[in-house]
Amino acid sequence: MSGAKFTDEFNRDAVAQVVDRGYPVSEVAERLGVSTKSIYTWQKQFSRPAKVIQEVDAQADEIRRLKRGSRI
Repeated sequence: MSGAKFTDEFNRDAVAQVVDRGYPVSEVAERLGVSTKSIYTWQKQFSRPAKVIQEVDAQADEIRRLKRGSRI
C-alpha cells in the first residue's frame, strides 16, 4: 500500500488500538496492512502530550466540582 492516503479517522483508530487497547504496533500494522513506521508516525501526530492530558483531566475535575456545588 505504498503511497496510499488514509483518513485521519483510520489513522486515529490505528493509534487507539496501540495506545488505548494495548495491542503491539507490529500486530496492528500487519492487520491493517500498513508499515510500523506509519503507526509510529501517526502516534506522534495524534497522541496528546502528558501535560495536555493533565490539563484536560484537571478541567474535567473542576467541572464536576462546580456541578456538585450547584445542586441544592
